Parts: sequence; structure tokens; C-alpha cells
Amino acid sequence: MKRISIIAMLMFLFAIGTAQAQTVNHEKNNYLVLSKNIQQLKPVMLTATELAKQDGNNYGEFYVIFCGKTVQDISKNNEFVSLTKQAKKQNLKVFVCGLSLKKFGIDPNDIPKSIEVTKNGILDGLLLTKKGFTTLTI
Repeated sequence: MKRISIIAMLMFLFAIGTAQAQTVNHEKNNYLVLSKNIQQLKPVMLTATELAKQDGNNYGEFYVIFCGKTVQDISKNNEFVSLTKQAKKQNLKVFVCGLSLKKFGIDPNDIPKSIEVTKNGILDGLLLTKKGFTTLTI
């Protein structure tokens, strides 16, 4: 029974990984910014807009992952929350690191809905880099 449970769980994890991998178009220019400062969102958004213009039809995905102590300020910063809503409208995906939330005692339910919580932002960043995303850490 234990063996069946392990096999089922591995199949489930493989299916999730495969589904996620299929959502990224490797023929497009995909971008990732890892940041420890929520104040960087506005310049990142301006950069994403400019890259979209320059890349034209080759523009793909643009992700921002916020990690570290800065996650403490997310729910208190109305300007940041407003920017995340604008970012979503321009197809820029904003994430916050779940490990950072846990480290600083922040309930993921307190994070605005315009921000996705990822279990491990550093791991996700590395995996996206392996998938060909151009990555910048600021």
C-alpha cells in the first residue's frame, strides 16, 4: 500500500511538472527578475513594457519573484499592491516566496490576490533559468 501511495504521488508530481513546463514557449524571449526589494516593481514594469516593444512577436513571459525581508512590507504597501494589479494587466506575473513568508511569520492569506505565492522562490527562479528564461537578480 505504501508503495502504491509513493508511485501515485510521483506520478502526480511528474504531471504537475510536465503541465508547468508546457506553458512556457521556448521560442519566445522569457524573462525573470528575482528581487529582495518591492520598491523595484515599478522599474521592472517599465522594463517589461520596453522589452515587449523591442521583442514584438518574440516577447514571451515575464515573471517577478520577491524574496527575503521585503515580503514583510507587501500587505502594508498600498502603492505596491496597486502596481501588482497593473502588472497583472500587462501580463507580468508577480510572485512572492513562500519560504520568505514562513521565515518572517506572514500568513500567505494576507498576501493580496494579485500576487501569487510560490513555495520556494529561489528554486522556481533556478528552474525557470534552466528553461531558458533570461534572469536578473536585483
